[in-house]
Amino acid sequence: MTISAVVFDIGNVLIEWRPERFYDAAIGEDRRRAMFAEVDLHGMNDLVDRGHHFTETIYDWAEKYPEWRNEIRMWHDNWLDLATPQIPHSVRLMRALRRQGTQTFILSNIGIQTWDLAVGRYPFLAEFDRAYVSGYMKTAKPDADIYAQVERDCGLAPERLIFADDRQDNIDTAAARGWKTHLFTDPQGWADRLVVEGLLTAEDAT
Repeated sequence: MTISAVVFDIGNVLIEWRPERFYDAAIGEDRRRAMFAEVDLHGMNDLVDRGHHFTETIYDWAEKYPEWRNEIRMWHDNWLDLATPQIPHSVRLMRALRRQGTQTFILSNIGIQTWDLAVGRYPFLAEFDRAYVSGYMKTAKPDADIYAQVERDCGLAPERLIFADDRQDNIDTAAARGWKTHLFTDPQGWADRLVVEGLLTAEDAT
């Protein structure tokens, strides 16, 4: 069946998401490793992705670990420095697909307030035909429900969707539902896959 929509994750597909890199630069690798070993920062972020308030969640988490309070608050206060830079080739692919008349969607684990921050910094995020933001959906990848919500909203059969994400578990759930999938490691690999699927020419995919 013909692919009708191309679905992009945001983190490490459209925008680099490297919190460890930010903290290595801000506080040094050794101290960062110690903090990440003691504090479940990704678990904290998962709450935000599932709709908890960004500021309240991060600041409350910081109070649980007073010895790391300032560093944990950096996740909030410096969030745009964690989510940078954009991946230009992926943005070009989205725009090329839209020029060809193919729908483009976002499906991302991102909070309500962090989505607003991201769109303010990266206006290209508003160019997609649909944006499925986990914070609003009150669920997150790889939970099956978030994919089911996308299917119901867009009205497309799973096999008419192709989805690029950098995490294998997120890809696996989509594939189990019948979506076509691509494990994103670099934009050229994603470009090549879109060419193979007949969605772009090699020239358009550059």
